[in-house]
Amino acid sequence: MDSSFPVINLNRNTRLLVVKFGGIGDYVLTTPALRALRQAYPQARIDLVAQSTLAKQVLERLNLLDDIIVLPAHLVLQPDQDTPPHTQISIDLVRRLRAGRYDAVLILEHLFPAARIQLLHMLVRITGATWRIGLDNGHGDFLNVRVPDAGFGALHQAEYCIGVVEAAGALVRERGLFFPVPAEYHDQAREFMCSLSARRPIIAMHPGCDPRVIARRWMPERFAQVADALYKQFGGQLLLLGGPEEADLRSQVAQMMRSAMSCSSLSGREHILLTAAIIAQCDLLVGNDSGLMHLATAVNTPTVGIFGPTNHRAWHPYTPDDPTRSRIVRQELPCMPCYLRGHDVGSREGCATRDCLTTLSAASVIDAAADMLRGSI
Repeated sequence: MDSSFPVINLNRNTRLLVVKFGGIGDYVLTTPALRALRQAYPQARIDLVAQSTLAKQVLERLNLLDDIIVLPAHLVLQPDQDTPPHTQISIDLVRRLRAGRYDAVLILEHLFPAARIQLLHMLVRITGATWRIGLDNGHGDFLNVRVPDAGFGALHQAEYCIGVVEAAGALVRERGLFFPVPAEYHDQAREFMCSLSARRPIIAMHPGCDPRVIARRWMPERFAQVADALYKQFGGQLLLLGGPEEADLRSQVAQMMRSAMSCSSLSGREHILLTAAIIAQCDLLVGNDSGLMHLATAVNTPTVGIFGPTNHRAWHPYTPDDPTRSRIVRQELPCMPCYLRGHDVGSREGCATRDCLTTLSAASVIDAAADMLRGSI
């Protein structure tokens, strides 16, 4: 990260408000930055503004934040939404933000499109914070500590978050993702694993992704082909993951398999902590660009990420401490990525033919997964 921007040092009892939107993966990617912020200001009050309760599920047990403020539904924006949000903010939310008496607001968001800039500016203005720290791509006039933003893919999203907290005086000593799981969930995970066959390796697969961007999904028949090929080489068993809305997708993968590989599936309704504990006991996760992919790297499970329209440089499995723990599989097409690239949103659904995924062979994923398994079992 470019260190040419000013760095401030706040007092020990400072009051900080972090703003971060997104899904499971986005919040997992903030963990190195939030840990460093808490280490730098152990006596500070640190709150976070989020756009969904997913932030509470992912972050509330990490002991890094004092409170998580979830915005009302009418203020929730999609990354490519360029219409202004409903500007009516409830009196309760205004009072809550002002009652925080925040000294600094740290924005872990890119400043575009216009609707997002308007929302962020509004939140910052309500707090009245002295220090307004965030990424600046030329639209950060309301910031007074500006961290250069070279666009999606110039740095990993985790690195952008790290840059913002560094500008607030935090020293980031450990850059890897982390997701500690309470003992009771590890106990439940072991009970679940005991209900399966005893065959190793246990290969987890996530054939789904964020339901808002289903263009990321690789074909279910190819996941089935990967499972069959890995079973032929290594034996073991398959565990299918995903949300409750992806139950049919998991069934498709299981029905398309041709080997005798034992196949089980989570319901998708498990608590995120239990899901993390189960993934931690797997030997490998193979999945599309998704929150579960990032969760797997955070619990140190070897991970193969499959990328199509989305930006692999911005969201690849982030394992800076040990790059051998993750692999990316993607096609090298000149049109890639078509979503969230540089300073443009691009096309969320990609092109009509989605050649980046339809031409991605099962063989390339099998090779990557086999290499990862050889190194982990």
